[in-house]
Amino acid sequence: MTADAPLCLIFGAGPGNGQALCDRFRQAGFRVALLARDMERLKAMAGGDTAIHPVSCDVSESAAIEAACNDILAKHGAPKVVIDNAGSGMFGTPLDTALADFESAWRINALGLLQTAQSLAPAMIENGGGALLITGATASLRGGAGFAAFASAKAAQRNLAQSLARSLGPEGLHVALFIIDGVIDIPRARELFGDKPDDFYMQATDIAETFFHVAHQPPSAWTFEVDLRRSGESW
Repeated sequence: MTADAPLCLIFGAGPGNGQALCDRFRQAGFRVALLARDMERLKAMAGGDTAIHPVSCDVSESAAIEAACNDILAKHGAPKVVIDNAGSGMFGTPLDTALADFESAWRINALGLLQTAQSLAPAMIENGGGALLITGATASLRGGAGFAAFASAKAAQRNLAQSLARSLGPEGLHVALFIIDGVIDIPRARELFGDKPDDFYMQATDIAETFFHVAHQPPSAWTFEVDLRRSGESW
């Protein structure tokens, strides 16, 4: 793997989507930087591959995101693809939601995305452009009774993604949002929904394939928003 191979950054890297995205871009010859708080898990994901770089980063803290991005730019250069896969799983009704949890969800999903864009977009544009891909959720389209923090944060993320796409697209940076509508097949989900059949779950490898395709769309036909769900999902 040469130092001039394209670089993909994955924020919020973990089991499921994070691992599948890492694997897909590595298969295509990318160097990959994995960013999350748990360094031991990131090292396990890297599996000794010297082209995969674990980076400790608390995506709920804008200063931590900025520091991590600056360090990556200095060591590895501008990325070609950045994937914001960070999310907040805080759920509750509006009256039951702690203000700190509400703020945390907003920091991870909206403020984190803005800090990521401000830290990396200028270097990416100067380096010829690329793609900023964002993992969204169906909750961004409607506020369920028990989704006060999560839905409002994801809605803010979606609107910010639209602003980023309109602002940065003409500069050569393709911003795309992926609305994930379903339960991804990871061990924790199997524990929660153990009685569900296999076709109840979405496969992270299939989701990653769509991310990879959108990252390589020609500028004459860019996608902004993609909704992904299993074939039997009710919607």
